[in-house]
Amino acid sequence: MSTIPVKMPNQRYDVVIEDGLLKTLGDRVRQVWSPRKVAIITDDNVGPLYLDQVANELTESGFTVVTVVVPHGEHSKSLAQLEELAQQLAAASFNRTDSLLALGGGVVGDLTGLLASVYMRGIDFIQVPTSLLAQVDSSVGGKTAVDVAQVKNLLGTFYQPDLVLIDPQTLKTLPQRDLVEGYGEVVKAGALVGGDFWSLILQINSPATILQEAAKLIHFALDFKVEVTSQDEREGGQRQLLNFGHTIGHGVESLANGDLRHGEAVSLGLIAISTIFADQDETHEVLEKLRDRLEVVGLPVTSPLLADDGLMDKIKNDKKNRHGYLNVVYLNAIGQPQIEKISLADLADKINRAAI
Repeated sequence: MSTIPVKMPNQRYDVVIEDGLLKTLGDRVRQVWSPRKVAIITDDNVGPLYLDQVANELTESGFTVVTVVVPHGEHSKSLAQLEELAQQLAAASFNRTDSLLALGGGVVGDLTGLLASVYMRGIDFIQVPTSLLAQVDSSVGGKTAVDVAQVKNLLGTFYQPDLVLIDPQTLKTLPQRDLVEGYGEVVKAGALVGGDFWSLILQINSPATILQEAAKLIHFALDFKVEVTSQDEREGGQRQLLNFGHTIGHGVESLANGDLRHGEAVSLGLIAISTIFADQDETHEVLEKLRDRLEVVGLPVTSPLLADDGLMDKIKNDKKNRHGYLNVVYLNAIGQPQIEKISLADLADKINRAAI
């Protein structure tokens, strides 16, 4: 077991990583919450696997449980789904003393976190991420959001959970594509950190080795994310480093209209931005190292969508667009990230010239 303490300006909580943790979930939750009514929000993929177990754990620990199942997939990150969930909570007489528990991947976590932040102006919630992507990234840091007008995460809040409980054993039930796409975020974090984290990345040569080293990979990734977000909760400074690969990646993901997973789009974004800066500060070696580590597990490193005429229109809608400028992240070397302010026009030109 490993525990990472998170110390935000207005909230402190623990991230607990332990194989088999779902078997003791009720006791873990009881350590931070008094008995109350809890709505477990999950999706129709995760629910059949873990909902009964988690509900029984909470019930045996004295909680009154309500279960809510949403359709799986990015389309559930919508205002319509958020409103429907709020209506269900109201129908079940939830008030400010009651709480939510997100059981699932990033979509469920983001949706539940946003609901918790706005229902009756804020109620408590706990994250129980079951996908690698959620375990290494979205469950920690406090970002919540839904998509609006085909723009990813356009409407959201910063709202911290009371606890994050991670059981790496849940990764064994993931389809291989879902496991590998989460690894895109792991490579991103490892490249930013370097050192022992990158040394572990160099040992991962297949989806099977991702599973074998899951607990270590999760701890490394979250230790870094906690360090960054604790110092910059609302993305005014160093938290921007976490956007490495995301500026172009989000654009490609939006163009793909559901055909690309988030981690796959991040993989493409990492290669794209590294290609653009490959001749700057001798970063060509970084490009090749990233390409090798992504390809070896089956993540995509090229796509015709990178040459799509609509890509820049998607990037222009990025939440980080400030008066026609974006701060983009690239690497001078592994473990040496750089943030550069660039105009949208210059970025478009660089994308075109790079012929990614």
